[in-house]
Amino acid sequence: MVALSERRSVVVISDWVDGWPPADPSTATPPRDGSAWRALDPASQPWTGAAGHRELVAGGYLERLPLALVAAGIVEQAEIWHHWRGEGDPPFHRDSPVLARRAFRLDHDHAPFASSEMIDFVRTFGAPHILVVLGLGVAPELLALCANSIILYNSIDAPSLRVPPEVSEHFDLVITGAQWQSDEVEARHPGMRTAIMPVGPEFAAIDQFRPLGTPRDVDLIYVAAAQPYKRHDILFDALAQLPRDVRALCVFGYGEDADALRQRARNQNLSIEFVGPPGVPIDEVNRLMNSAKFGVVCGIDDGAPAILTEYMLAGLPVLANAELRCGLQFILPETGMTASTTGFADAILTMRETYAQFRPRDAVLERWTWQHSVVRLGAIIQQIHDAKQLHLHSQV
Repeated sequence: MVALSERRSVVVISDWVDGWPPADPSTATPPRDGSAWRALDPASQPWTGAAGHRELVAGGYLERLPLALVAAGIVEQAEIWHHWRGEGDPPFHRDSPVLARRAFRLDHDHAPFASSEMIDFVRTFGAPHILVVLGLGVAPELLALCANSIILYNSIDAPSLRVPPEVSEHFDLVITGAQWQSDEVEARHPGMRTAIMPVGPEFAAIDQFRPLGTPRDVDLIYVAAAQPYKRHDILFDALAQLPRDVRALCVFGYGEDADALRQRARNQNLSIEFVGPPGVPIDEVNRLMNSAKFGVVCGIDDGAPAILTEYMLAGLPVLANAELRCGLQFILPETGMTASTTGFADAILTMRETYAQFRPRDAVLERWTWQHSVVRLGAIIQQIHDAKQLHLHSQV
């Protein structure tokens, strides 16, 4: 293990990227010698951003959790680390005075991901105080090196642990989306801490999605990747049973099924408008949401989608598949309703008539914005910190 960085820090490690487009390409710093960390310019050094700076909590699930920890004063600096599969040198990009992104070359292209560059970086600059591992995980060698860190994991998917035991044994806390996921973690690692606090919906940003007061002339919207697990087929089967004056909007950020779904809508003469892929900016997603009366979530084998509370913050109640494995705790009498696959068509008609009777945004503001969740998470982090310190002192 190595010492912690001098400044209180959090690092979120995503799976991998082929590349990302910096908002301002002039701020992207290509490494000078073919690695992500050697001979860094001063601006690219870790843990060197503006101390005391408070950044707006916004973005996707990668950004909102670390920015919430900064905003709450739990850490001072945040970085998002990617495993790099792109051409050329892995880039560095500073989003703000407190949030930076850097990438490290993969040693191989299978999970859990390993990067000798990332390990060398931690040995050189120290481990973060809080390490958040998402998805398919990282090599156990890196986690062992960060043993002094508080290590959190979230699979961002229906399986509670998408990593092998030799990786998950290093976790101090597993963030889950439902009780059955926490039970699975306990079965593998008895006594391991869990918290039902899915990062996407529970770290919602208040103003990122909001009502605009514009006409809601579309009946429903489904914002979801054009991929099989999002189960657009359930929505399309329901729409095929309904009058063609039921109008829907499908927004795809990415996904391989987009062309097939468009073709099916044409073949069945369904009243569906499509947007993307590629995805559109968050403000445009919010505008599109505000054109609809309610949002739908059709998936079954899905993690707790961030879109649940994003719809609600935009003022939309949610119709969710009653078989959704993670996230049904967000469907309350004031936020929406659930329906079985066979009952989805009838539920769409019900929601079309009753959507104005719900108060979804108020419910989210009362329960699930990042300000609420970071208090809960901060208390758990403090408990883990205290327990680690007690263990260290007992070994002296």
